[in-house]
Amino acid sequence: MACGDPLDDMDTDSPCSGVLRDVWLFLDNEMDPDNRAKVQQHLDECSPCLVEAGLDQKLKDLLHRKCGGDRAPEHLRNRLFAELRTVRLTSVRDDGAEQVTVDQVTVQTLTVSDRGNS
Repeated sequence: MACGDPLDDMDTDSPCSGVLRDVWLFLDNEMDPDNRAKVQQHLDECSPCLVEAGLDQKLKDLLHRKCGGDRAPEHLRNRLFAELRTVRLTSVRDDGAEQVTVDQVTVQTLTVSDRGNS
């Protein structure tokens, strides 16, 4: 399929530009099934986009290997969680501003499992 030049930033109307704009969502498997199938079909038929997507996958893999194990220092994590537990609501009336602080907020810690190539 010859549908455009995936490296031409000025070619915003070709199917290639849309596919390459969403290629990271595709590589992360974060697309709905219909759009994922469309991107997959485009990559199957358009070798320049397939090459570009392959380079993006290699970059993702490199970033994951080099930066995937970094963890924020414990004092920074504690400070961040403390901030997440405090919510400040401000209401503004004609006679001025009134600030209310709510201390009872539940913060759930989620662990993202390794999805293979993600």
